[in-house]
Amino acid sequence: MLTGKQKRNLRSHGNRLKPEVWIGREGVTSGSIQTVENSFNTKELLKIKVQENCPQKKEQVAEIICNKTQAELIQVLGNTFLLYRSLPEKDN
Repeated sequence: MLTGKQKRNLRSHGNRLKPEVWIGREGVTSGSIQTVENSFNTKELLKIKVQENCPQKKEQVAEIICNKTQAELIQVLGNTFLLYRSLPEKDN
């Protein structure tokens, strides 16, 4: 769990990000989950945009993606939300 101060810091970094994953008319699919997983392999902070034609509510989308990827929801702003997951540790 992140503290309030850590979340505030992540939100400030998230302001500069552009959405990398767009959830559209098919809702959350295995392909969109895989895209999120691939993005989390290289970054810790990810912005996701839910389009208006998505059949699921943005809160449902955020919850599903967080549960399937073990990410933490940092912020919901409009139809965009910000997720955080620490990078996997590399074995030397």
